[in-house]
Amino acid sequence: MNGSFPKSSEKFFLMFAAAWALYGACAELYNVAWGTGVWLGQFSPKWALAFFLFTLFCIACFIGIGVFLWTPQKLERVVRRLSALRDRLGLVRWIFAILSIAMPIYVLQYTFWGIVLHGPNLRIVLASFSTLALGFFLTKDSDRPLNWSSLLAALALIFGVSAFFAPLALVTDYPFSLGWSEGNRLWDYSIMFGSRLYDYPEGKSIPVYLDKGRQFIGGIPFLLNGITIWQERLWLALINVIPYLILGWVAYRPMKKDILPWILAGIWAFTFVGQGPIHPPLLLCAIVVAFAWGRPLWLAVPLIAAAGYFAQVSRTTWLFAPGMWAVMLEMGGAPALDKGVWRRAIILGIAGVLGGYIAPFLVPEIVGWIKAMGAGSTVSEIGGGVTLSGVSESISDQPLLWYRLLPNETYKYGILGGLILTVAPLVIILIHLLRTRRWALNAWQKLAIVLPLLAFLVVGLIVSAKIGGGGDLHNLDMFIIGLAFTGALAWRNGGRQWIDSLNAMPAWIRIILALLIAFPGYRALRGLKPIAVAGDIRAIALLADITPEYPSANPLPDILPSEEDVLEDLNGIRAEVERAAPLGEILFMDQRQLLTFGYVTGVPLVPEYDKKVLIDKALSGDAQYFEGFYRDLASRRFSLIISHPLHEIIKTDPAGFGEENNDWVKWVSTPILCYYQPLYTLRKTTVQILAPRRDTSGCAQRLP
Repeated sequence: MNGSFPKSSEKFFLMFAAAWALYGACAELYNVAWGTGVWLGQFSPKWALAFFLFTLFCIACFIGIGVFLWTPQKLERVVRRLSALRDRLGLVRWIFAILSIAMPIYVLQYTFWGIVLHGPNLRIVLASFSTLALGFFLTKDSDRPLNWSSLLAALALIFGVSAFFAPLALVTDYPFSLGWSEGNRLWDYSIMFGSRLYDYPEGKSIPVYLDKGRQFIGGIPFLLNGITIWQERLWLALINVIPYLILGWVAYRPMKKDILPWILAGIWAFTFVGQGPIHPPLLLCAIVVAFAWGRPLWLAVPLIAAAGYFAQVSRTTWLFAPGMWAVMLEMGGAPALDKGVWRRAIILGIAGVLGGYIAPFLVPEIVGWIKAMGAGSTVSEIGGGVTLSGVSESISDQPLLWYRLLPNETYKYGILGGLILTVAPLVIILIHLLRTRRWALNAWQKLAIVLPLLAFLVVGLIVSAKIGGGGDLHNLDMFIIGLAFTGALAWRNGGRQWIDSLNAMPAWIRIILALLIAFPGYRALRGLKPIAVAGDIRAIALLADITPEYPSANPLPDILPSEEDVLEDLNGIRAEVERAAPLGEILFMDQRQLLTFGYVTGVPLVPEYDKKVLIDKALSGDAQYFEGFYRDLASRRFSLIISHPLHEIIKTDPAGFGEENNDWVKWVSTPILCYYQPLYTLRKTTVQILAPRRDTSGCAQRLP
């Protein structure tokens, strides 16, 4: 490889990292192979041979890395032959390059090996060899098999493609919910443009527990008639990747004809921001802000104002983000802070405030005025404004669990640990660019960048500590996007040229740069797995060391049931609904998507008591809300309730989301199970059907 060769300390670090990954991969494959037979302990002959060969391969790789780092001259002949072979391949090399990208995706997401090879080290080794192979085929230097530029490009492509394909695994026509609230969220998306799908009084609005921004984006497919659950899930998967890519490519604008670095920078930004994950409405606001950056004021002002408004109607805590991002970009990206830059930054900041804080009060008034004039009978209501006290109340209306900032059962690393792992490589690179004067900023520019980031960080940490949160970094969305914008500022003001000077970089900076590119996509790589497999699922579970909770359970709980099991459960629900319909209302507390996509028909919609509303009210301890719910339970208003399996288990140990479970049991599960009894619990599709109990004499005493 070109450039300065690693020093002894960096060599030892690389050797240690290689030893850790290769040894860990061998240990993980040992766990896969052990228990497959009775030959040589609990090995089968086939798996014993596979483990032995893989171990030899890892040892050979470790020795090869050592020879390359300490005595590279011994490999010169091999290096020349490999380079010559690659050059003779011509266009065929690009076929091999595509295969190098596709291999980890196919193996881990579209075969049962994605379940078996679930260990992190096996996946790191697989991705490493794919990266080296891709870098080899991308290198155009006839004297070297691999150079740093090609290696960095390969890292961006391997992990970027992994992040792109990971959400596509959920594109399926499976009629039941893929997660705790996924099915009901599909119902939420349908209401804005698809209320026609439900048996509900015409002209009466259907209450939805979802912001208008997410309703709008997720609900666009329902403008079409006959939309299927597969098509809606495809749309949702695409909006979970496409806006990230657009944001990266808009923020990291190409300079002159530097197209390939721009494409790769956009892919990296996609993987970096995707670590949140971040809801599409905020991504769209960020895209608008990035597009407005540097545009004429007559265009930039309305764009920033619109972004502020859309952010506020999507989530109140986002209302100031577009204006603050705009100030960051305008001041941080200026070569010098003259009066024109100050004036422009202030105007755009005010535009964001007007859009996010003032316009929400005015828009409903304008809509009402239009209606009063008789010119807008079909205009829908648009949410009212927000106040600072309202924002504060929305943050503090539920308990704050500060321990979730530290490692815990809900989130292995804790919010702070996860955040450090997420942003540390970028922060180190940015500090290095500033210290080496590759990126020059004055004091005001530094403040214009740092102060908004600190504000975003504080708000994100507080919201992440709220009960119901703390399972990932999505509440730090404004901070993560702000940091990505900071990277774009550095990219456009010296960072791009710095990457071209890889030869002059210290080896440790190269390692940090490689981690900066690879680590954001690592989460996606770890998440690659199929949701449906063909073959003997018990044999696959044996290889993956998965033991079912009870003998009749699905040994692969994250794998979809067979079509036969799905149809059997669906027909069972239809039969119970048909039987119970004449006896009273039917509450789909869960699985509302069965109504949305016509799997269950002829049932009047009961929009109240969606499980997401119930859990939110439970976490807030809203006794007044639950009074109506308990009255409906006691009066047997519902002849049938469709739910996920309910239980009354109180968690006393520090289990994942233990507080949320206990609030749910206290306010929801225990009252329901007192007034209603389970008729069927469909464990393969995780659905429970409940009917009224005859004897509820003691239920009033069991209510919170």
